[in-house]
Amino acid sequence: MPMVTVSISPQQAAGIRAAVDNGGYASSSEVVREALRLWDSARKLGEIKADLLNDESVASGGRCVADMFADHEAQRRRSA
Repeated sequence: MPMVTVSISPQQAAGIRAAVDNGGYASSSEVVREALRLWDSARKLGEIKADLLNDESVASGGRCVADMFADHEAQRRRSA
């Protein structure tokens, strides 16, 4: 698997550590991979919406990935 180095905020790093420490994820890499999958899904959904409505503002006016990830985490906690 390719290695990529990124910089994140201290709050983001703490959130990743907490997700692993709470047992929701096995590793930091797992958290980041899931976040990237959500980002990719959101991006694709935005593109589909824009194509369907032929409106460029739809793609940029959607929810941010952080909100989607927070919703996903809340749903995981509820179903655990």
